[in-house]
Amino acid sequence: MTDTRYGDTFEIMSKANGVPRSAWFRTRRLSTWHRSYAGILLVLDYAAVILADLTAISLLNKATSGIKPPVLFNLLVYLLLPLAWLIVLWGNGAYDRRYLGIGTDEFKRVSRAALAMAAVASFIAFANKAQLSRLSVAVALVGAAVYISIMRYVARKALHLVRRKGVATHRVLLVGTLPEALEVHTAVSRNEGAGLVPVAIHVTEGYSSNSDSDTPVPVYSNREVVPLVREVGADTIAVCGSASAEPGELRRLAWQLEGTGVDLIVAPQLTDIAGPRVHIRPVEGLPLLYVEEPTLSGVAWLFKTLMDRLVAAIGLLILLPVLAGVGIAIWASDKGPVFFRQRRVGREGKTFKVWKFRTMYVDAEERLAALVDQNESDGLLFKIKNDPRVTPVGRFLRASSLDELPQLINVLLGEMSLVGPRPLPAEDGDFLGDVRRRLLVRPGMTGLWQVSGRSDLSWDDAVRLDLYYVDNWSLTFDLTILWRTVGVVLGSRGAY
Repeated sequence: MTDTRYGDTFEIMSKANGVPRSAWFRTRRLSTWHRSYAGILLVLDYAAVILADLTAISLLNKATSGIKPPVLFNLLVYLLLPLAWLIVLWGNGAYDRRYLGIGTDEFKRVSRAALAMAAVASFIAFANKAQLSRLSVAVALVGAAVYISIMRYVARKALHLVRRKGVATHRVLLVGTLPEALEVHTAVSRNEGAGLVPVAIHVTEGYSSNSDSDTPVPVYSNREVVPLVREVGADTIAVCGSASAEPGELRRLAWQLEGTGVDLIVAPQLTDIAGPRVHIRPVEGLPLLYVEEPTLSGVAWLFKTLMDRLVAAIGLLILLPVLAGVGIAIWASDKGPVFFRQRRVGREGKTFKVWKFRTMYVDAEERLAALVDQNESDGLLFKIKNDPRVTPVGRFLRASSLDELPQLINVLLGEMSLVGPRPLPAEDGDFLGDVRRRLLVRPGMTGLWQVSGRSDLSWDDAVRLDLYYVDNWSLTFDLTILWRTVGVVLGSRGAY
């Protein structure tokens, strides 16, 4: 199969199509951003290991009164040990392009490499009966893992920034029915950091070229897929929904792509379900996709509950002076009550009264009727960016999220969690349909909605994020959201 539209002959299908061939002669990938990025990671990882070694050496020097280390020691610290780390990281897939730039798999592989290095160090020390400082070895190993993770996190943030400018991305051709392709387009376009940029849609069925439907990218039909990839300048094909289930078609497409350097992605109709719940189990050559139930009980859930109560208790004690200062400022502004309490819906539909610092004037509820027409929210909550009912002190509290701190009382009482869906007022509806699924978990002080835009989000997006959290909850997910909350609060994004 050849493409001669530009006056020359370009081979699309490899002559060795479908036949095993040496890996040394495989065509390079069209998307090449990962090569330079992996090179940067190599340098950063090397520097991180040396930094950890220097930290350990500083402790060792203090314990040995600054004795100058021998040449062999320097060779081990500055060359052999960093190279060993790079080899172990490579062996654990920490430079594999499939795990770079998004998700937690990259950091899981760093953790595995750290465990492997700890095992190797322990074995060498035992075999040689070396008299090593346990503290220095521990600092060197743990410090290396921590420094590597921090530097990779910074590198990932830099990658996401350049991807927002259209650099280091994958140009994707979506293949499937128009509704399925548009759904995948919407999903991948939400996160620019993923680096997937749809450039065209190839419709497999149910589409007329005379259709007047408005689409975000050009739509093609009745075309050969592989030549179309070259025409639109794509380097990745994403097969969407039911198109991936066509008997033999996906396999034949994979054969056609061999030797072209084009990546193949399968996007099944499993929207908003995270990887840990999805498992592929082959049976007689048929890859069966299993979707596990959400984990909303068990040891991990018990640990989450205990952690919530413990952190809330410690937080209230530590923040007591701050809470007292905020309370005095609110009372002094208009001599009104310090706290605002409102009925909210909690886990399994149970109602409770949420604790918040009052940010509005005392007569805010009476003035609400006159402002209904100015509501900027399309959901159950009433929101106005410049709400005239908010006091000057209240504006500061909302921008800094200090008004949320009394909710630690609700967390301590088990009515809320540190992380969870946003608590909605009990008077605003009976939570029918998909929204009711949010009630499977306790509402949270922060959540996926908060770190993704807060009040700037539409109601549909807020519900989607809350449901995603319920369906894909994990302790790691909670810690990630808590970490992202710090940046959101400091930046005052979506707070009004």
